[in-house]
Amino acid sequence: MAVKINKILVSQPKPTTEKSPYFDISEKYNVQIDFRPFIKVEPIHAKEFRTQKISILDYTAIIFNARHGIDHFFRLCEELRVTVPETMKYFCVSESVALYLQRYIHYRKRKVFFSPTGKLPGLVPVLNKHVDEKYLLITSNVVNEEVITTLESSKCSFDKAIMYQTVANEFSSEEEFEYDMLLFFSPVGIASLKKNFPKFKQGRVKIGCFGSTTAQAIRDAGLRLDLEAPTAEAPSMTMALENFLKENLKRPRK
Repeated sequence: MAVKINKILVSQPKPTTEKSPYFDISEKYNVQIDFRPFIKVEPIHAKEFRTQKISILDYTAIIFNARHGIDHFFRLCEELRVTVPETMKYFCVSESVALYLQRYIHYRKRKVFFSPTGKLPGLVPVLNKHVDEKYLLITSNVVNEEVITTLESSKCSFDKAIMYQTVANEFSSEEEFEYDMLLFFSPVGIASLKKNFPKFKQGRVKIGCFGSTTAQAIRDAGLRLDLEAPTAEAPSMTMALENFLKENLKRPRK
């Protein structure tokens, strides 16, 4: 038996463009979709970074999986008084992340590369064309195992540098938390749910997630996982959500 889904909480910032599939889904299935980050990003400063014993100038190429990484890479370079050479190459998970580099460098296509699919697996063939580079992956303290596995499938060797940390966001006691479905994208998001709502009982609330590590965190927390992405049929969370809502409409109502 299906439960009517009226309100969905996506544990990410609200999309900055009206072209987001979430808005199309909201209108098509007549559901309210709210956006509220369960995590926040905080800087790791020079003193703490030095304990990793990483010399940025030992590398000839940087891998960025998110815009956060770009911000914190150049922030730390400034704190460390490291002048990034113009010969440095940048490899990005998507074109939008690559274009974000324009805030910090003179963007030239010959030194900026990105995945043509907008997904990390699409970056592997690009990396394999530059096997002689020394790569440094910029990441948070919460390292996505799928990112590491994907990069390890390439012919290139890389080191990772933790330049920012992902921590639980705080909800105020006045914030309403009444939803039929919750969508998560990080194990830290699950930790944030348990921290902010220690008395949370799932009951009929549907929980979905993106990524196997987040799925495992949900199970470890004793919660029921109702929707998991990516899959072959639904490589994105929005596609998985739409398929779920479509199937949910076909089921008899409780």
